[in-house]
This record gives sequence, C-alpha cells and structure tokens, in this order.
Amino acid sequence: ITHILSLACAGLIAASAANQAGAAPDSGHLVIDRVANFGSDLGLVVSIDGKEVGTFSEGRNYSGDLPAGEHTIIVRVDPNRGDAQPAKVKLNVVAGQTYSYTAGWSGEDMALTKNQ
Repeated sequence: ITHILSLACAGLIAASAANQAGAAPDSGHLVIDRVANFGSDLGLVVSIDGKEVGTFSEGRNYSGDLPAGEHTIIVRVDPNRGDAQPAKVKLNVVAGQTYSYTAGWSGEDMALTKNQ
C-alpha cells in the first residue's frame, strides 16, 4: 500500500509540473484576489472576454493564463442584493508577464485595482 501511495503522489507531482510547464509560450498570467472585507456570504464572479471563468468564495482567488493580446476582465458580486455595478478592465497581456488585481468595493459598486 505504501508503494502504491508513493507512486500515486509521484504521479500527481509530475502531472502538476507538466501543467506548469505546459503554459503557452505566448501567454501571460492573471491573478485576481478578493479584498479582505469583500463579504463572507458573497461570491466574486470573474468573466474574461464575455465568458464566466468562475465564482470565488472567501479565501479563494482566480489564477490563470491568458493568451497575449487585449482582454476584457469583468468582476461582479453574487448575489447582487444592492444593484452594485460590476468593475471592468481592459488588459493588454504581454507574453511572460504576470498581472495581479484585487477585487473589492468602491462605495456601493465593484472595483478592480491593479496591485503594485
């Protein structure tokens, strides 16, 4: 059993390394974090180029590769109890670059702030 578990762990590690190395050479990386006071009962919904890529609860974030070129990033809150407006950012991705943002609030509406 120990040998089987060891082989399974080695396989998972190898698969993870292959995924990391498998990023397209003409892509950049995007990370979107939730601000600490976002709201524990609210989900952060992230859309890229009109396609929803996920809903992220407290303690979770979006992290993914994007092909080089211009992209539209939109974040919104779910459920949207107060008619908060989503935040929208145009991002020109350069291959090999990492882009980091924090999603939070600007008054009653959503904001997407670039991290330094």
